[in-house]
Amino acid sequence: MKIVKAENLEYEYVKLDEDGKVESTLKAVDGVNLDVEAGDFIAILGHNGSGKSTLAKHINAILVPTEGTLYVDGKDTKDPDKLWEIRQTAGMVFQNPDNQIIGTIVDEDVAFGPENMGVPKEEIWRRVEKSLKSVGMWEYRSHSPNKLSGGQKQRVAIAGVVAMQPKCIVLDEPTAMLDPNGRREVIRTVMELNRQEKVTVILITHYMEEVIYADKVIVMDEGKVVMQGTPREIFSQVEKLKSLRLDVPQVTLLAHELRKSGLDLPEGILSIEELTAALEQCRAGKA
Repeated sequence: MKIVKAENLEYEYVKLDEDGKVESTLKAVDGVNLDVEAGDFIAILGHNGSGKSTLAKHINAILVPTEGTLYVDGKDTKDPDKLWEIRQTAGMVFQNPDNQIIGTIVDEDVAFGPENMGVPKEEIWRRVEKSLKSVGMWEYRSHSPNKLSGGQKQRVAIAGVVAMQPKCIVLDEPTAMLDPNGRREVIRTVMELNRQEKVTVILITHYMEEVIYADKVIVMDEGKVVMQGTPREIFSQVEKLKSLRLDVPQVTLLAHELRKSGLDLPEGILSIEELTAALEQCRAGKA
C-alpha cells in the first residue's frame, strides 16, 4: 500500500514587494512523481536548493502544492478537513531538536503530542515508556533536555513523534547539526524504528553514508527527481552524482578510483567489507 503518492507535484515560492505585489517566483518542486510504500526506508538526496526539504514539508502538509497532488495514506493534503489526520499519519523531525523540544523534563516533552491528541492518561504514559525505550532514552526520562547532547536531544525529538504513533516519519536533515557519534546514534535509531516497528521512514540528508541501508534512494536537482533506485544502483553512477554536485560514500569512491586504475572491481561497493571481499577475489583471480 502506498503511504505517500505525489502526482505532478509543483510548488512555487512567491516573493512580494513592499506593496504586496508579486516580485518574483521560484519553482522549488517541479513535476515530481513519487510512490512510497508502507514500511519503506526512503532516502532523498540533493544539494542545497534542490527542493528536497520543500518536498518533505508537503508530506506533513506544512506546505500544499501549487499544482499537482500529494496523497498521504490516501488523503489529499490540499483538503483542509483531512489536515489533522494527515499530521497524525506523517510526523516530522527537523534539523534542530531545540525547535521541537518544549518540555522541561524528557518524559513530559514526549507526552506533549499524545496529550494534544486527547489520548487517555494511562495510554499516554505507556506510549512515553515505549517510545523512549525504542530510541534508547528511557534512562534519561527524568532529565532536563538542556543537559543532553545533541544526538540525545534528537532521539528525544524522535521519541516525541513516535509517541503519536504515526505510520510515517519524515526526517529533514536530522543529523545536520550533530557530530559523527550523534549522527550514528540517530541513524541507528531510525533504522531500528523502520525494521522493528515497521514505521515508514523518509530521510532527507546530504550525508551519503546515512543512505546505504535505505530501500530506495531518490536524488533531486532543481526541483526535479533526476535519479531513483537502490543505494547500489545510485552509487554505481559516481560520475553522474559528481555532476549533480553530490558526494558518494568514501569506500564507494575508493573502489571507483581503484577500478579506474585497472583493478577488476564492481561499481556500487557500499561497505569496507564489500571492498575487502572484492579485493580478495581480485587477488585470487590473479594468483
